[in-house]
Amino acid sequence: MSRAGDALNLAVAQFAPIADRAANLAAIDALVAAAAARGARLVLLPEYASYFVDPFDASLAANAEPVSGPFSAALQRMAEHHGVHVVAGLLESGSDGRVRNAAVAVDASGVVAVYRKQHLYDAFGQRESDWVEPGTLEAPQTFVVEGLRFGLMTCYDLRFPESARVLADAGADVLLVPAEWVRGPLKEQHWRTLLQARAIENTVYVAAADHPPPLGVGLSAIIDPRGVQVAGAGTGTEVAVGQVDRAVVEDVRRVNPALQLRRYDVVPRAAG
Repeated sequence: MSRAGDALNLAVAQFAPIADRAANLAAIDALVAAAAARGARLVLLPEYASYFVDPFDASLAANAEPVSGPFSAALQRMAEHHGVHVVAGLLESGSDGRVRNAAVAVDASGVVAVYRKQHLYDAFGQRESDWVEPGTLEAPQTFVVEGLRFGLMTCYDLRFPESARVLADAGADVLLVPAEWVRGPLKEQHWRTLLQARAIENTVYVAAADHPPPLGVGLSAIIDPRGVQVAGAGTGTEVAVGQVDRAVVEDVRRVNPALQLRRYDVVPRAAG
């Protein structure tokens, strides 16, 4: 049995952001409303939810905005209206001619956490760093909703176990992963495997919201600490809702105290 305040309904809201900020906000508003109607208390949306263009071009900088800008303000209004937390990818104004790939967590009071993607997608023939500056190696970004601690990471970070481990060490019960997981050979298998691996090895829930095809793989999901999918989307614009429960985390960690038994800590790598 869950104690009062240790469990909630979490939604992963899958859609394809476009190069139109107003249209993206309208799509997000509809998805948040649908998720709230199904009892969700937290709604996770994809990476680059505020603005996205493929391939990247100079319009990124023209459509970037500060964390305190209109996108976060609109999310705050949605959060207040529906009584939920909202997490979404924000194209943030940068400092060196590039932009930042940020994830913002918002409630009725405003922004409660901000994470800037640390591992940029310079792989599989892509060069995200040509347009995006990496986030600094700062303290893990977490926030609490109804007794559960949520940690933020983004897309390609999934391929780096340390990103998830530092969040687990910071007390996260649930890892939230806004993503634009690009389609390609074996990419769906990588997506599923990495979501399950990060959940199993850290004994946490992992929730990820992706862009649907043709650019993303879709398959947004909520994975429990045993690696079992408790809710998932297909390949369209849709919302999947599942319960995340602190009691499940505690039970799994009693049976498998891997975090206590490990003999290595994660430390930042020197620059260069």
